[in-house]
Amino acid sequence: MLPALRDTLDRLPETRWPRLWLTLLCLALWLPGFFTLPPGDRDESRFAQASRQMVDSGDYVRIRFGAEERNKKPAGIYWAQAASVQAVEALGLGHRGEIWPYRIPSLLGAWLAVLATFHWGRSLVGRRAAFLAAALLASSMVLVVETHIAKTDAALLATVAAAMGLLGRAYLAPATFTAAQAAGFWAVLGVSILLKGPIGPLVALLTTITLVAADRGAPWLRRLRPLWGLPLMLAVAAPWFIAIGIATEGRFFSESVGGDMLAKVSSGEEAHGGPPGYYLLLFPLTAFPAAFLALRALPAVWRDRLNPGTRFLLAWAAPSWLMFEAVATKLPHYVLPAFPAVVLLGAAWAMDPLRRPAPRWLAGLGVALLALVAAALGIAAALLPWLADHRIDPVALLALPAAGLLLWGTLGVLRRRGIAQAGLAAAILAVPLYAVVLGGVLPRLTAPWIGPRLAELLAEAAPSGEVQGQFGIVGYHEPSLVFATGADTVLLRDGAAAAEFLVGARGRIVAVSDRDMAAFRAALEQRALAVHSLGAVEGYNYTRGRRLILHVFQGAT
Repeated sequence: MLPALRDTLDRLPETRWPRLWLTLLCLALWLPGFFTLPPGDRDESRFAQASRQMVDSGDYVRIRFGAEERNKKPAGIYWAQAASVQAVEALGLGHRGEIWPYRIPSLLGAWLAVLATFHWGRSLVGRRAAFLAAALLASSMVLVVETHIAKTDAALLATVAAAMGLLGRAYLAPATFTAAQAAGFWAVLGVSILLKGPIGPLVALLTTITLVAADRGAPWLRRLRPLWGLPLMLAVAAPWFIAIGIATEGRFFSESVGGDMLAKVSSGEEAHGGPPGYYLLLFPLTAFPAAFLALRALPAVWRDRLNPGTRFLLAWAAPSWLMFEAVATKLPHYVLPAFPAVVLLGAAWAMDPLRRPAPRWLAGLGVALLALVAAALGIAAALLPWLADHRIDPVALLALPAAGLLLWGTLGVLRRRGIAQAGLAAAILAVPLYAVVLGGVLPRLTAPWIGPRLAELLAEAAPSGEVQGQFGIVGYHEPSLVFATGADTVLLRDGAAAAEFLVGARGRIVAVSDRDMAAFRAALEQRALAVHSLGAVEGYNYTRGRRLILHVFQGAT
């Protein structure tokens, strides 16, 4: 390690401008690929398209994807995305047909979560440990990925981190907990409900129940002012829920609660199940590169459970983690609301000058997992252009030395400076690896980004945009296609339906997958329809795991 970097690692936790340095780290970690990654399937494009239709229609109560109601999540994230798109357009920086304006709430939410972890973490673990924890949270792979996806989870994390920080303040220092802080706690939980329903309040409730059981009492609860706090929380969220209930005649509640939330609890929705311990098994990946530090801290954290700050963080992390493990539907980001507590616990141990060292087997396991994940990322990024597009990309090959730099630097600091400095070094040295993968490899791929390429082909065929309402497709109905080609795209059932669609009006255009071509050609012959080819788009549908070719035809004009 260069001496300058070693000095930086020692001085950063004591910097006079900690929020500025954390913000710069966040930007370095998150901006690569933020503007250039095409819209992804499926959630990102669903959220973005629904927000776009809000802006187009001016209806900010009902949520629609195409012609269908999207009665799954509350409107908070759609409002945030619509506002960001309108601000971007007003400033002349972009337009609603681009995906990156819809990602701004995710970026801002992640940033606020990092700052909240530092701000309220100081009273729980001290300033130096809170700074390290915030840096580790910023660099964790799951949050880096979430900043690049236009959906709820990064914004939800901001509300959870803020609410839990205030709850921790009430627990540790009830005598100084003010009415304004109590109002902030309940108002933030109300915003959390508008973003993703009950998740935020559930995390706070489980923490409170755990603390009450562990302490055999909770006189500090009175400082939260629940008699007027609960009505305040409901007042933040209730107006929209009343409006959507009226607008959809109650369908929102039956579909979001019965069809979405309860389905996730009782069964693995959309094949997103997982075994018990799913999130623990994924932790070395989702928390990369911080996992090696958090794992070392586990024995000491349990021994220190009588310490009020540690007690609160354990009550935050453990029951929430178990709740997500108990839910049948499992996705890597679901456990994100517990991450601030996990990294604060790890950082508190790492910064403790009197800490007891971790068992050698656990320390070795952490280093081995760090090396395994770094190597896997580097190799996967280097191979991905060949696997997807059958080409060698020199930029992708840079992932290998970037992964090697992270490992060499982190392990070198670990040997010479200690675990805390190694954790901070890992957060900083993750920047080149994420930059190569998210900024250099994924946006340059061709095969996965079918929708944007099809939209380009349609723009060449109909440069004035008259294809809207006159374009149908069979064999590829992913949400990114709808975002790229417009809400009026007609999703057709089969090849015969594609031929029938062309009959409906002169000059219509259809895209037909290779699997439906035989039925399409048979229907053309039966109807004696003449079409001419506009080209083809070949790609890889990664949500279904198969390659396909979309042949584009236009009927007689």
